[in-house]
Amino acid sequence: MSILARTLILGSALLLSVGCNSNTPEPASAELDSARLRLTIIRMATDPFLQRFNLTMKVQGTAGCASSTELFPDTGYAGRRNVYQAAKGMVYVVGEYDARVIDSQTCRTSLSEFRHLDREVIFLGSFDQDDEHRWRYFPSFQRPELPFVKR
Repeated sequence: MSILARTLILGSALLLSVGCNSNTPEPASAELDSARLRLTIIRMATDPFLQRFNLTMKVQGTAGCASSTELFPDTGYAGRRNVYQAAKGMVYVVGEYDARVIDSQTCRTSLSEFRHLDREVIFLGSFDQDDEHRWRYFPSFQRPELPFVKR
């Protein structure tokens, strides 16, 4: 094989690797002191080229409870999850297509219809990707609440 052919193959492989999503899990965590919870949402790429990810939410309470839940997948720039403090020790994790209610006493997580969510809540922050497309948590003091685009 000629040097030119090797160079072209290596160069092509390098370009592909730069444009590809990594299949390495990307965890982002938030300490929710008001609810005495630690939330971690782990994003895992499902396609090497498209913005598609599986999302897993892990909940840990300071009293020792824990749970894990698969969230609605990010099928193209729809991965952001807004986090809210609700009444009676409940925490809402709301995405564009799903809403989860977490009981902070038991760490129990349930799927809820949007219409059943309390409207009197406090925005705590959001899990989203930053300008470099890295997955992270943005507390409310760093970035204001962003509404979801209705299609």
